[in-house]
Amino acid sequence: MTLPDSAKWVPMASAPRDGTLVLARVRATEQGPAEIDAVRWAVSARSDEGNWIANDSDPFARVAYAEVELAGWMPLPTQVAGPRSEPAVAEAEPADDESDGSAI
Repeated sequence: MTLPDSAKWVPMASAPRDGTLVLARVRATEQGPAEIDAVRWAVSARSDEGNWIANDSDPFARVAYAEVELAGWMPLPTQVAGPRSEPAVAEAEPADDESDGSAI
């Protein structure tokens, strides 16, 4: 997996507002230090108000960020296709006897 260049954070005003998952820099607050979270834009069906919702939010206890709480965004990292390496340890063949201790 390759991480995007940390110098490529852009203002939240340019972030996609179509539900696409992005990385966001959360500003430090009294509640905690600065961090990075995966968020998506969502509009409330009840209030018609939009917020950035944390990807790991619970449906009954959403973690929502106002735009001013987020310092910038960037796309999620992409996985680089490369040569597949062989496993470091070969898969063990099951023993015919009960030497593994599984019998009672």
